[in-house]
Amino acid sequence: MTSRGRRGLFLTGAAGLALLLLWGTAGLPDFGDYQHLYGLTLNAESVAATRATNAVAAVTFDYRGFDTLGEEFILFAAVLGTALLLRAQREEEEEPPEDMAPDRRPPHDSDAVRELCLGLVAPIFLFGVYIVVHGHLSPGGGFQGGVVLATAPLLMYIGGEYRGLRTVTPEAPLELVKGAGTGGYVLIGLSGLWFGTSFLDNALPRGNAGDVISSGTILALNLAVGMAVAGGLVLLLTEFLEQTLVLRSRSRK
Repeated sequence: MTSRGRRGLFLTGAAGLALLLLWGTAGLPDFGDYQHLYGLTLNAESVAATRATNAVAAVTFDYRGFDTLGEEFILFAAVLGTALLLRAQREEEEEPPEDMAPDRRPPHDSDAVRELCLGLVAPIFLFGVYIVVHGHLSPGGGFQGGVVLATAPLLMYIGGEYRGLRTVTPEAPLELVKGAGTGGYVLIGLSGLWFGTSFLDNALPRGNAGDVISSGTILALNLAVGMAVAGGLVLLLTEFLEQTLVLRSRSRK
């Protein structure tokens, strides 16, 4: 196909896609015009029922907590499968963490980048903890806060401290944190059965709306998910870096 023909085919497809998008958006309701009974009921009842001022957290960890359990185990299975694939094989061994590509020399780390990244590690970590702990009160929660927490070790690597990253994120504790977060979600759900109601029922004391210690199992599930997400993402990061920087095939020698 000629260049002119490819251009014409692209423009035809782009025009068709644009028409479909315009057709799809033309039927959307006006901004602020929300008439769905489910959402209106949750906005009216969720705070009084759960003591969580974040309606999204109430839906995620209470009304639809079983769905979230499935999502967490999807992440658990994805991290587990990736880690198994990236673990050292018999034909691999460790070498110094240097880029062994032919005719390439690792660039010198920028002092400004190093200082900025290392200086942000502690603030990012504290911000991630805040997002997790306040997930039932304001936008955020265990999933979002877990990703923020995983950013702190990544900043250590970007700042040129790979060995420091290995020191503060040893493999065994990471696996323990991730497993505890994933298993903790199930144990918290079983507390509903312990108190004679149902699995994942919000059976713990709910406190007062607006307090940090409130919302019953919603806060506890936020903490469990934050541990699972942070531990899983950091474990993935370390496994990828191990494979890229340290693990080398004997066949290269």
